Amino acid sequence: MQRWLPTLLRRAAGANGDGALARRWLSSSSSRLFDGTQEQKIDTKLRAMGLPVDDAEAPRPYVVEDCRGVLQLLSDGTIVRSSAAPYTVEDRDDGRVEWRDAVYDSARGLGVRMYRPRLREGKGRRLPVLAYFHGGGFCIGSYAWPGVHSCCLRFADELPAVVLSFDYRLAPEHRIPAAHEDAATALLWLRDRLVDDADDGDDVHAWLADSGADPGRLFVSGDSAGGNMAHHMATRFKAEGLSPARISGYVLLIPAFDSKTPTQSELLSAGTAVLSREVAERYSRLALPVGANKDHPMLNPLGPDSPSLEAVGGRMLVVVGSDDMLKDNQVRYVEQMKAVGNDVELVVFAGKEHGFFSRSPWSETGTEVVRAVGRFMHRDAADSHDIN
Repeated sequence: MQRWLPTLLRRAAGANGDGALARRWLSSSSSRLFDGTQEQKIDTKLRAMGLPVDDAEAPRPYVVEDCRGVLQLLSDGTIVRSSAAPYTVEDRDDGRVEWRDAVYDSARGLGVRMYRPRLREGKGRRLPVLAYFHGGGFCIGSYAWPGVHSCCLRFADELPAVVLSFDYRLAPEHRIPAAHEDAATALLWLRDRLVDDADDGDDVHAWLADSGADPGRLFVSGDSAGGNMAHHMATRFKAEGLSPARISGYVLLIPAFDSKTPTQSELLSAGTAVLSREVAERYSRLALPVGANKDHPMLNPLGPDSPSLEAVGGRMLVVVGSDDMLKDNQVRYVEQMKAVGNDVELVVFAGKEHGFFSRSPWSETGTEVVRAVGRFMHRDAADSHDIN
């Protein structure tokens, strides 16, 4: 039947190319040739042939997947995005931190927001650099979201540090490993601007140098999906992989480590949780390569096909919420990292769900997160030196 359909459609459309007429004629006179989706098949062929279709007669597309109202996948394959964040965060941008936006991948239109303390202790004082990747299940999120922005304001002001918050390509338009590829591109871009005045027309190198950014004290961090990405950057770059810049450590905040087999913390998680089993499944469907399951090496670093954790390099801090459905995977990750000799610290926040820092960055718990990151970053501060 399908090989004859274009001919039938053209004949049915007539000289005027009336797609609606063709659909009505074929549906009525030749219905025995089609199954229950005949109208959709006819419409698809009409569009492929360049014939007009009366969309008023076609079924209206409906929402197939919805990620917090920010991302919707429709039945006709259309993807609808909103720039608005799904939750509100108090604006406390009081001017103590300077920030500006730049582009790190012009070909893909990917940007970065850079932060530095407005008041810096002397011209020769160097500050650690924190590269940060936001969360959102690899599907939603932006450095411009108020929660992400507030986290970075706190880090820049209170650590203190020069902070760079990177956007990256999102699924389902760009499925994993696109985000991880962008993270690697971001770190290489940052290295070049920390150690050399790259000739690409921007003034980022000068801005970082004026900020006192120390290329010998770079930390790679991220929240949720961003924490997952930080793990994979530790596997790729370790401590010396961005030479002559040096990665002094990795900070994984509530990292998105999932698994095909449900853990106890997942089975006991509430359906009303910020990250419920239903929400996690939705993110996985949209973010993973088509046909992959949650043991994919990019989502489960402990999966059957994942590389050994011996390949991970550099010091690491892992922050976990005790009520996060991913807690068991996160804690098991730390245990197995330690078992193969990696330098890993674990901090667990009691009673906290997934994403607790970015959703409430100005809370007392948020303060404790910033302090924990500060202690980790400054553990080796004695190795830092002033600019001559």
